[in-house]
Amino acid sequence: MATALDIFRALADATRLRILALLRTMELSVGELAQVLGQSQPRVSRHVKILVDAGLAVRRKEGSWVFVALGDTNRTGPVLTALDQWDGAEGDHWTAADAARLTAVRADRAAAASTWFEAHAGEWDAIRSLHVAESQVEAAMKMVLGDGPVGRLIDIGTGTGRMIELFGARAKSAIGIDRSSEMLRLARAKLAECGRPADLRQADLYQLPMAAGSADLAILHHVLHFAQQPAAAIAEAARVLAPSGRLLIVDFAPHQREELRAQEAHARLGFSDEQMLGWFQAAGLAPMRIETLAGGELTVTLWLARKTIAGTVGAVDEVKAA
Repeated sequence: MATALDIFRALADATRLRILALLRTMELSVGELAQVLGQSQPRVSRHVKILVDAGLAVRRKEGSWVFVALGDTNRTGPVLTALDQWDGAEGDHWTAADAARLTAVRADRAAAASTWFEAHAGEWDAIRSLHVAESQVEAAMKMVLGDGPVGRLIDIGTGTGRMIELFGARAKSAIGIDRSSEMLRLARAKLAECGRPADLRQADLYQLPMAAGSADLAILHHVLHFAQQPAAAIAEAARVLAPSGRLLIVDFAPHQREELRAQEAHARLGFSDEQMLGWFQAAGLAPMRIETLAGGELTVTLWLARKTIAGTVGAVDEVKAA
């Protein structure tokens, strides 16, 4: 545990104060920090290490990239409050310069995301054309979750971050998990563009980087059909849920589109209600609602469950929607 002396030593450098200010705005890679600060990556890495050792920042490796974010709020909160009190209202010339270069970093991210989407738009459109419009799916998700706050949200297999974009405003905190570093970079660009803060982490859905009981809502949106072990994925999602926490799974009902295995890497051709309810029971989840959205060659189903106490499972309130 860093002491107060460690914290003040870490802050006793103009570059590190600039890094802290930048991380308040968004999570950045070491390379992006170097771009904004106009310094070499090795030098920036040394500054980042000092901030990490003091508990003011955290590093997260994603493939060949290393991302840096603010440390725990219990550590950084008092420091940032003090800095706000001590700094002048207009800041210094470095503040303005860093903000301008940060805008360029945002633009680079957005351009990279746009290029990727253009290259893959045909693949996504081909899948979406087989089922009801995504707007209907999202409306159904909002309906089954209700209008209230969702607490601590974890989006498992976050992809482009759409679920955080959709429900993040109602969340106390939001974490996006994805195995692909490329998808996480896309999510960062998309969420920054819409002003939705989130903690994005590279991890496997079978080993979530979260403590047991640390989430109130977990979402698996069109993710489970890629899983070789769906039961294990559901059990791991249940592990991180607090008592009475909810799991929402959105995926396909059973279908016969065998080509999706080879062309789109689908490991499972949909799921039956019986399969899903069996996995819920094994994971200590009580089914709350099933919503079916037909209207295409593929039927989309929403399964909502709640974490139970001592594994008790209640009756399902099943509602079908055409």
